[in-house]
Amino acid sequence: MTVTAQIGIIGGSGLYKMSALTNIQEVNIETPFGKTSDALIYGELSGTPVLFLARHGRSHHLLPTEVPYRANIYAMKSLGVEYILSASAVGSLQEYAKPLDIVLPDQFIDRTTSRQATFFGQGIVAHVAFGEPICKSLLSVVASAADGVELGRGKVHKGGIYLCMEGPAFSTKAESLLYRSWGAKVIGMTNLTEAKLAREAEISYATIALVTDYDCWHDDHESVTVEMIIQNLQKNAINAQQIIQRAVAKIATNPPKSEAHHALKTSILTDLSQISEATRDRLKVILQKYL
Repeated sequence: MTVTAQIGIIGGSGLYKMSALTNIQEVNIETPFGKTSDALIYGELSGTPVLFLARHGRSHHLLPTEVPYRANIYAMKSLGVEYILSASAVGSLQEYAKPLDIVLPDQFIDRTTSRQATFFGQGIVAHVAFGEPICKSLLSVVASAADGVELGRGKVHKGGIYLCMEGPAFSTKAESLLYRSWGAKVIGMTNLTEAKLAREAEISYATIALVTDYDCWHDDHESVTVEMIIQNLQKNAINAQQIIQRAVAKIATNPPKSEAHHALKTSILTDLSQISEATRDRLKVILQKYL
C-alpha cells in the first residue's frame, strides 16, 4: 500500500520517535538522491496522517554534514507532504533564551561549507526567493499551538535568527561571541539546509528549536557538552511533541496558505522543454506541476 500524508515531521537529536503515533508502518524509499536518513514512519496523530523521520537516523549515526537532506525532502515530497515541522537541538546565543526554552526562528545565517543544498544543477537552473526562509503562516500556526502547552521552566520565543554552522565540533568562544554580535539568537547544525530544499520542493517549513545550552560564550555557564544536551533534550522532548501534536491538528483543520507552495512558479530560468530526459526524471517529483 502506498501511503500519503500532508504533514511531515523531522526530529533531531533526542527526538527519534513520536510516542503518540498510532497505526504505524515503516516506509523505505530510494530517491534519485540516495536513501533517506532512516525509514520514514507513517502513522496518525489524533487521526491525522503524518510522516516522521529521524534526521540523524534512529541510532543517531549521521553527522550533520552526512544527513542526506535532498533524499529526505524529496521522499517527503513524493509522499504528498506540503508542510514540514522540524524539531532540533540548539545552543542559545542570547541571555534571555535560556536552556529548556523553545525558539521558533524566522531567519537564518548560513555558516555551512560542505552541503548539497539544492536539487538543481546538471542542466537546469532555478533561484528560489529565500528572503523569508521560514513560512510565516506555518510559523503562526506553530506559535499558536505552543501557547496551549505548559512548558514548566521553559518559555517560547517567536522569531529570531538561527545560525547554521557546519559542525560537528561546537563553536570556539571567539566564533560564539562573533555570532552574538550579529544578533543571532540560536545556533544549530541542520535546519537551514532543510529549509532551502523544502522551499525548492514547494513545501512550507517551520522550525521548533529546543534550547539545550548557552553554547560557549557565557562565562557563568560551562561549555556545551553532549551530556548536557541530552539531559536537557529529554526534558524538552515532551514539550516539543505536544506542540507538534497541537500544530498537526490545527493544520489538518485549516491548512494555512503558503507562498512556499508556489516557490518555483517564477524561479526556473531554464526552458523545461530543453532539459534532458535524465534531468526530467531526476526532478519529476519536484517539477511535476510545471512539466
